[in-house]
Amino acid sequence: MRPRLVIMLKEPVAGRVKTRLGQDIGMTAAAWWFRHQSAALIRRLQDPRWETWLAVAPDTALHSRCWPAHLPRIAQGRGDLGERMARVLDSSKGPVVLIGADIPGVQKQQISDVFRKLGRHDLVFGPAKDGGFWLVAAHRTLPKSLFKNVRWSSPTTLSETIQSASSTSIDFAAQLSDVDTVQDLRSLGN
Repeated sequence: MRPRLVIMLKEPVAGRVKTRLGQDIGMTAAAWWFRHQSAALIRRLQDPRWETWLAVAPDTALHSRCWPAHLPRIAQGRGDLGERMARVLDSSKGPVVLIGADIPGVQKQQISDVFRKLGRHDLVFGPAKDGGFWLVAAHRTLPKSLFKNVRWSSPTTLSETIQSASSTSIDFAAQLSDVDTVQDLRSLGN
């Protein structure tokens, strides 16, 4: 079984995606940015070394024409971000890397490096500059406690997630940034 890269996506509808960015640049512009960013990311990260899957929200968007029709899709389902990520990670039988679609800096080499790290570790996280993480990867079965009692979108999200992983072997990928605000967008040019 080939390793799997799963990209978590929301349907790019104004007012439902990238709402913090939308407060700065308008909801339509934020949805437009996300649609084009996610399309570029999907094209850039497809590789024969791994399967590329899409985990979509809402579940009714499973058959949306926003994304390439040839890629397998799964619904994210209900629950908070941790519950949805755990469900997506558990859906794969082999090594799986899970990322969001709002990471402009991610490249194939970084994904390849993470799959290599999974040969020696149970979990790999890609730290984000804001205290969260842009990537989580699992080699096998997830600890049942993973993602429990984590405050999402906070400066302590990564540290709390690591604590929830208990005694699992963990490694880290490169630090990258996601785009949540206009400041994040501006920093892309620097």
